[in-house]
Amino acid sequence: MINDEYFLAALRLAAGNDPMPSHVSAAARDVYGLRVPQARTADPVECAAIRTSSGTRDDDGSHLMRFVTTGLTFDVEMTVGDGLIDVAGQVLPYPGEGTLVDVKTPHLTLTTRIAHNGQFAATGLPPGWVSVVCHRPGHAPVQTGWVRIRP
Repeated sequence: MINDEYFLAALRLAAGNDPMPSHVSAAARDVYGLRVPQARTADPVECAAIRTSSGTRDDDGSHLMRFVTTGLTFDVEMTVGDGLIDVAGQVLPYPGEGTLVDVKTPHLTLTTRIAHNGQFAATGLPPGWVSVVCHRPGHAPVQTGWVRIRP
């Protein structure tokens, strides 16, 4: 015997008349709010030098990643400790004086000035989704893709 609610839901789907669940549309609005207007996206790339440059650093729970876009490379290391994430990275070539880096989660953004060697760091982030945004004076922002880091 078919459950009436199941049958009605199947009819709505067949008719193309099934409303989107409210939690799905709320999640979509939340994600849309995380975008950085006019930002270019740096894409993740495989890099043997990153994977092997620190020997066995990956064994301690760190995640080494490289993101690249025209003219900029992000080398990012995310380490989990005591249930929190620490992010250290370098933007190459050095993007210039006055450059800021945002290390973002869905609920928190830590902003730091980039050092003269292109390095930056942010500590004590909650586990979950993380992205890095580079703001160079006179240029569009460049954002890495979102990476999910679990404890």
